[in-house]
Amino acid sequence: MDDFETAIAEYYRLGPERDRLSTWGYLEALRTAELLGRHLPPAPGIVYDIGGAEGAYALPLARDGYEVHLVDAWAPHVTAAAEASAAQPAAPLAGCTVGDARDLPFDDGTADAVLLLGPLYHLLERSDRLRALREAHRVLKPGGVLFAAAVSRYASTFDGVAMGDIVNPDFQELVQGALRDGLHRNTRPDEFPQWFTLTYFHRPADLRDEVADAGFRAIELVAVESVAAWAADSRRLSEPEYRDATLKAIHRVESVPELLGASPHLMAVARRSH
Repeated sequence: MDDFETAIAEYYRLGPERDRLSTWGYLEALRTAELLGRHLPPAPGIVYDIGGAEGAYALPLARDGYEVHLVDAWAPHVTAAAEASAAQPAAPLAGCTVGDARDLPFDDGTADAVLLLGPLYHLLERSDRLRALREAHRVLKPGGVLFAAAVSRYASTFDGVAMGDIVNPDFQELVQGALRDGLHRNTRPDEFPQWFTLTYFHRPADLRDEVADAGFRAIELVAVESVAAWAADSRRLSEPEYRDATLKAIHRVESVPELLGASPHLMAVARRSH
């Protein structure tokens, strides 16, 4: 995967994902866990976490009784996940493998759920994203559920204004590129790691179309953080009352079409029908 081994690998070598979901990405983690809890079949079941990084979702799912196989394209992520798995010997991961979302090492119809919570970000061509989605469809059992995450086409616009980076001409160029063709090109992640890396930004309708073209039906498209990404007081998310009220507020508007693109992340939840 040439792109991964160049710009994207350079970004991940900086280790930005290590604590993201417990710090500035905490709302994303809360919402993703909520969506998994809502739509996953009851344990035990077989889950393939494709692009699972260091196991942020795979490890808790293993503790919940699922048989979880993690695959990631970045070898250091897999090593870290394997080490974390060994640290929970009562509920280890069933497997940790370096692999490609477009060519999964699993037999047809063997998974109860497939998580694609990252691969669609870095597959820049639609044909490659469809290959990954079709692989997920192939390995799912009939009735199995797909969770496919995407970055919104408008995420950098909102983020740039919120964080103040929008005044930087280089950041403005990133925004204009993403709005033009969906490609967010941060060519200097060492200087500006907060600007993420080479990524495809989806429009909500495009994500739905790709999932449908891969053979899925009963597609539910939801915002992950929704408007709370820009309005919530992140310092208060550790307070149970505020956190629960915020999550309920997101839930009430998560599928409103007019608000989908305002969320940094989108999630398609879909099932294999046959």
